[in-house]
Amino acid sequence: MTVLKCIAVDDEPLALRLVETFIEQTPFLQLTASCDNAVEAMSLIREKQPDLVFLDINMPNLTGMELARLLQEQPGQVPKIVFTTAYNHYAIEGYKVNAVDYLLKPFSYEEFLRAANKVLQITEEASNNFQTVAADDEFIFLKVEYQWVRIPLKEILYIESLKDYVKVHLDDSQKGVLSLISLKALEEKLPSAKFMRVHRSFIVALDKINAITKNSIFIGKTEITVGEQYKETFKTIVDKWLK
Repeated sequence: MTVLKCIAVDDEPLALRLVETFIEQTPFLQLTASCDNAVEAMSLIREKQPDLVFLDINMPNLTGMELARLLQEQPGQVPKIVFTTAYNHYAIEGYKVNAVDYLLKPFSYEEFLRAANKVLQITEEASNNFQTVAADDEFIFLKVEYQWVRIPLKEILYIESLKDYVKVHLDDSQKGVLSLISLKALEEKLPSAKFMRVHRSFIVALDKINAITKNSIFIGKTEITVGEQYKETFKTIVDKWLK
C-alpha cells in the first residue's frame, strides 16, 4: 500500500490538532511533522521531503499561498498541496499554484478523506506510469493513455514538465509523447551520464545539444534557458567539453 508522508501547517492550535488527528486515523497517511507557521514549514519541507502538505493560508509573516508559490520555484519534487482555510475566495489562487484540493473550514473527516484520496490517486497513477525495462539504459517504457510506449533513449531530444505531466520531445521524424508522471520521478530513472536537469521544467539529452550560450542551450531550433540553480552543475559539464 502506498503511504503518503504528510506535514500539517496551521497557526490555529485547534485546527492544527484536527488535521493531525485526521492524518493519524487515515491508513495511507503518515504524519512526519507539523508546525504553526509557513517559515518553519519551508524548512521542514526541505528536510522531510513530504508527499503532501495540508496548508493553512492565512498565517502571519508568510502566508500559505506565498509558501506554495515559493515551493513552485524550488528545484526538485514539489509536494502535493491541500489548502485548509476559512475563506473561500482563495480557490482561484489555489488552482494557480496547482493545489490538489481546497478544504473550507470547518470541514469533516469525509471531506478530508476525499481530498487525501485524490492525492493518493494522482501519486499512484504517476508511479505506475513509468517503467525502466532495459538494464543497459537503451530504452524506457512510458504509459501513454492506455498503453505502454517504448521510447529509445537515443531518440529523446528533451523532456518538458507540464504540471503533473511530462512531454517527451523526440527527434524531428516523430511526435512527442505525453505521460502522467512528474519530471522529478522521470529524472531519477534516466541515466545521469546522458541526461541533465537544466531548468525546473526541462531535462535535456546532453548529446543532442547543438549550441550553448551563457544562459541557454539550443537543441535544433529550440532554445532552453538554464535555470539559475542548475548553472553551476551545467558549467562543470561544459568545461569538460571545452577542454
